Amino acid sequence: MTQQDLRHWRLEHDMDEVAWLTLDRADERQNSLSNEVMLELRDIVDHLESTPPKGLVLQSGKPGSFIMGADIREFGDVNDAEEAADHIRQAHQLFNRIENFDFPTVVAIEGFCLGGGLELALAFDYRIAKDVPGTRLGFPEIKLGIYPGFGGSARSIRQCGPLKAMPLMLTARMVRARQARAAGLIDEVVGPHGELRWAARRAVLKARKSRGPGRAASLQNLPPARRFLAAQMRKQTAAKANPEHYPAPFELIDAWEAYGDDPHRMMEEEAVRVGKLIVGDTSRNLRRVFGLTEQLKAYGKGSDFRARRVHVIGAGVMGGDIAAWCVVQGLEVTLQDREMKYIEPALKRAKALFKKRLKTPDQVTGALSRLIPDVDGRGVRRADVVIEAIYENAEAKKSLYQALEPDLKTDAILATNTSAIPLDELSSALKQPQRLIGLHFFNPVAKMPLVEVVHAAETDAEQIARGAAFCNQINRFPLPVRSSPGFLVNRVLAPYMLQAFKMHLEKGIPKEALDRAATRFGMPMGPVELADVVGLDIGLQVVGKLGGDQAAGPAKVLQKYVDAGKLGKKSGQGFYTWSKGKAQKDRSRASGHNLDTIAKQLLEPYFEECRACLGDGIVDNADALDAGMIFGTGFAPFRGGPLHYLREVAGSVSDSRPDAEAPSSEPSQSKDTTSKTAQKAGKKAAKKTAKKTAKKTARTGTKSTDKKAVKASGEEKKDD
Repeated sequence: MTQQDLRHWRLEHDMDEVAWLTLDRADERQNSLSNEVMLELRDIVDHLESTPPKGLVLQSGKPGSFIMGADIREFGDVNDAEEAADHIRQAHQLFNRIENFDFPTVVAIEGFCLGGGLELALAFDYRIAKDVPGTRLGFPEIKLGIYPGFGGSARSIRQCGPLKAMPLMLTARMVRARQARAAGLIDEVVGPHGELRWAARRAVLKARKSRGPGRAASLQNLPPARRFLAAQMRKQTAAKANPEHYPAPFELIDAWEAYGDDPHRMMEEEAVRVGKLIVGDTSRNLRRVFGLTEQLKAYGKGSDFRARRVHVIGAGVMGGDIAAWCVVQGLEVTLQDREMKYIEPALKRAKALFKKRLKTPDQVTGALSRLIPDVDGRGVRRADVVIEAIYENAEAKKSLYQALEPDLKTDAILATNTSAIPLDELSSALKQPQRLIGLHFFNPVAKMPLVEVVHAAETDAEQIARGAAFCNQINRFPLPVRSSPGFLVNRVLAPYMLQAFKMHLEKGIPKEALDRAATRFGMPMGPVELADVVGLDIGLQVVGKLGGDQAAGPAKVLQKYVDAGKLGKKSGQGFYTWSKGKAQKDRSRASGHNLDTIAKQLLEPYFEECRACLGDGIVDNADALDAGMIFGTGFAPFRGGPLHYLREVAGSVSDSRPDAEAPSSEPSQSKDTTSKTAQKAGKKAAKKTAKKTAKKTARTGTKSTDKKAVKASGEEKKDD
């Protein structure tokens, strides 16, 4: 075998006959274990077995990145469970051969080492990781509807012990280098300024081997302990995921309980169980969701805009939390309100967020220094992004823009966080109305991964692209939407929540039954609880503006709650009483009701409005709408999105362009002047960008998962 025979790997030997095996997948930004990569690795293993070196080091040729996992783009090529099982068995055989090399083997890790990449690393004798911020290790497969299938379930338990390995696999949590060492995944950590290559070379020459978890951890793997621990794991997992919707974690627990002390049988269970899971609907749909995240991120890829400073006007819950989130992402933020007393609560909430999100006291202190109270608004002149987040009053916002415009930097983004006011109405106050965009965040800002990038008829296409790029910069998914009442997410949620209120008020269905029906369907929370979380004052505004005559009754009820100061979760009392961040529910009130029938009635207006939004050209296409509903409303990820679900279940939505899709409840506006101009602006900045970079960004599908997608697509409350 010669180097010319290899496309993705390099195999070199140094003067001490140590072999250096480097993965640098051709034509890809990141490494992944595609079929072609694995076939070449098999040829390399053949060569190393016939001509053994003194030792072997595995490393990455991609700067700051190791191996992201298997290439999930190839998962869709497999349609038969037995075919998938055979593919998994071939990977087992290959990794077993590496594990059985009769010379020392070491892995040098810097960057993401996930899924199949970590499973490959576990087949080596010794693992070294560089302690830099970009190094993360983990098993994200659960979030794709499967569990580690290249020997990872067996080897991680053998390496770390079940009480450390199983939670890593069940939660898909990624850990840093030092955490990975504490868990047992890593044997040695090299500091940020250390030399990873020399550490690996030293480990090979000294024939170092991993020590394993120790006797106490081994005792946890005995049958009686497994039975007890497996029961606890099922209970904890079932609190977050319904086994009917997300079977993968329960399959892993079952396999470990039955065969945890037999690595060979555990691997065979991987082949059989993961083979079935990978061709199942849940995995297919979760992989689809991952692809949707790549489509959203592509909207900002066409702009090189990068912000350093952000100025937020309005220190209420939304404004303050937007400011805090931007600080967490490394930006300097000035936060403005009328008086310091209005800013202080936002600073308090921000400090709590910093302590939760940031790892060290120094980082928390640094974040606090970057969040600057600014009653006088001096930060406007220096800001790259100015976000208005004051109360929902068009005249107040317009007056503010007129005062701001002379002080804005020429290239600054001016954005509003309005949740419903049409953009063209607000931009009319500006001398340059084309520069105003909407950046509509959702509550709670730190948990909701979507931001609607709102554009109107006059919006400059470059501003839309720059707004999307800013969202990417702050680790949020941008979704360009045409400005219309409610935009996308609120427009769909309004009739859904209105339906819940009507069913409660007119049919006497208990709120607990409504919420239970929704979560049984797969929503992360029910509509009544959601109203409390969003805030009944906000809900009143949205329903009042978008609900029409049908909203009169529910609006009166909401008004009574608001007048009494019962605003929902933020006040501790709404439809539910809230204690320690949780709604206090009488679960018995959901019994005796046909929850499936309730769910069907409850979601009917949700689906109708999704169809209407597609027909009205609010977003580019059905996939973009599905992404918006999953990441903006939490629509059941395992169903792949509302329009995808309708196609799969009833074939009721076509794959055609929005202007070819007739809305179901009102005349289509997709061919009116506003829509044409919005599409012209939006597509020029976003859809054209996505098309231009489709192949390039699709390659990021080599990632086993994405942090935000992990959260959105994996966890679901089973019950309320």
